[in-house]
Amino acid sequence: MADDHHGEDRPDYDPDHVDLPAKAPPLRSTAPQSDFTMGQVSRGAVIALVGLALTFGVALALV
Repeated sequence: MADDHHGEDRPDYDPDHVDLPAKAPPLRSTAPQSDFTMGQVSRGAVIALVGLALTFGVALALV
C-alpha cells in the first residue's frame, strides 16, 4: 500500500520536544485559510441558488 504522507521526511514524534516543522508550504491547506476570487464566490453562489431552486422547485411542483 502506498504511503502518501511521506513519513520518511518527518522526524520522529517526541512529546517532550515539540517544534513546528520547518517545511514550507504546510502538508495540506484547507479552504478557510485560502484566498478566494470574486469569480469563485460568484460561481459558488450561482451553484447554491440553482440547487435551492431545484430542491424547492421540485417540492413545490409536486404539491
